[in-house]
Amino acid sequence: MTETLLSDKNPLLKDVRKAAPLTSEGFALAEGPHLLEEALRSGADIGPILATVAAVLPPGAKRVIRVADATFASLATTDSPQGVLSLVRPRAWTFDQLLHGRALVVILDGIQDPGNAGAILRAAEAFGATGAVFLKGCVSPHNPKCMRASAGSIFRIPYVAGLTAEELLDVCRLPLHAADAKATIVLAEARLAKPCAIIIGSEGRGVSPALAERATGLRIPTVKVESLNAAVAAGILLYEARRQRSAP
Repeated sequence: MTETLLSDKNPLLKDVRKAAPLTSEGFALAEGPHLLEEALRSGADIGPILATVAAVLPPGAKRVIRVADATFASLATTDSPQGVLSLVRPRAWTFDQLLHGRALVVILDGIQDPGNAGAILRAAEAFGATGAVFLKGCVSPHNPKCMRASAGSIFRIPYVAGLTAEELLDVCRLPLHAADAKATIVLAEARLAKPCAIIIGSEGRGVSPALAERATGLRIPTVKVESLNAAVAAGILLYEARRQRSAP
């Protein structure tokens, strides 16, 4: 079904512009044709799809609403809009759903850059993590830039958001490991083959004290630089966990 919107004052358009980061009906804004393809491939609950007249949509796209280029530009969150903006309803997960199988949970602690957060989700899926936690104080996982940086992983990897460090410690019984540039234990000595959680702190302040006190610090050996970008550090730790779990 395809509709055309001619008025900038349409309630749907107003709702999209006010999304913070969800619309009043609980939809996240997935911008670009690639995210729409990933949402379709993942079986996500997709609402209206806003698209310019010239935009080419992937097979399976339904309830398409065509808008003028100028109208779309007022909705887009990128500097170079690609003409497609999908409303996708996030799945609701519980913490227990992150713990299936040989649990490997990545915990984002104070990560406020949406690009980093999305890249961590992408690495988490790539290296077999069973879930992610966005602690209170992190960027929202539904931030449009975070969703784009996840490259579609946001639609597939289980995640929860809004827990405080104290609440996490109350429900999480997994051994905790934390990226720490000053730790005495180097990553090669870590034991990540068993169920565990990996904490990635912000680049500015690192892991919060409440979690650092309960976690085993792991240092990634580097040359000439003291610390790494949060997403890079997460990718390295998750890769090492995957490597250990794949070893004979």
